[in-house]
Amino acid sequence: MTSIENAVNINFFATPSHACGYLPDRIATTVFVDPDMPKNKHLYSILSRHGFRRSGEFIYRPECAQCNACVSVRVPVRLFQPNRNQRRTWRKNRDLETIVLPAEFRQEHFELYRKYISARHAKGGMDNPNKENYQRFLIGDWSETHFLEFRLEEQLAAVAVIDVLDDGLSAVYTFYDPDLAHRSLGRYTILYEIEHAKHLGLNWLYLGYWIEECKKMSYKREFKPQQRFTCGHWDK
Repeated sequence: MTSIENAVNINFFATPSHACGYLPDRIATTVFVDPDMPKNKHLYSILSRHGFRRSGEFIYRPECAQCNACVSVRVPVRLFQPNRNQRRTWRKNRDLETIVLPAEFRQEHFELYRKYISARHAKGGMDNPNKENYQRFLIGDWSETHFLEFRLEEQLAAVAVIDVLDDGLSAVYTFYDPDLAHRSLGRYTILYEIEHAKHLGLNWLYLGYWIEECKKMSYKREFKPQQRFTCGHWDK
């Protein structure tokens, strides 16, 4: 992390070793930016270019001594060309209305989040979320965060949480109505985020971490071209 430290004066703290939340046979360590350090969009933009992510108020990156399975990925939005399945998904969901909202608690969003977690991540450590941990997970007081709300007439279909960076958008989290799974809303929201980044004149969509052995992350591979952050730099 020497190049980061040369750019800005940051203190980092590492967690004790703990069980990995993605690969059951691995031990993980996470590095956090000093929680007491003032943070802003520009600092987060620099850190995102070095593979960091945001969770609530915290900026972090996996730093595991014997594992490098977590790979940060980003899509160059101006070079992205949708494949056949992606074009089909785009057409299927053109009847959705999209509204960009500030990052604030809304009961309707929270109820959809609870429904999504119950259906997709039961017994995964996120069960029975309450209002407080929902907000701590998605919203940061210092970040420039928006909620993209997708509606099918009056029905709330999906919510995508994004951070606006200096050079791109960071896809924080997406949740959608499991009853509308046939619409491939997870794929559609990423396609929309790519177009939204283009509209804002930005270069990248940061998709977070991809782990080859984790099936739940396999969808990230379909958005090409993409760059992966390995050995301290983004590949081409």
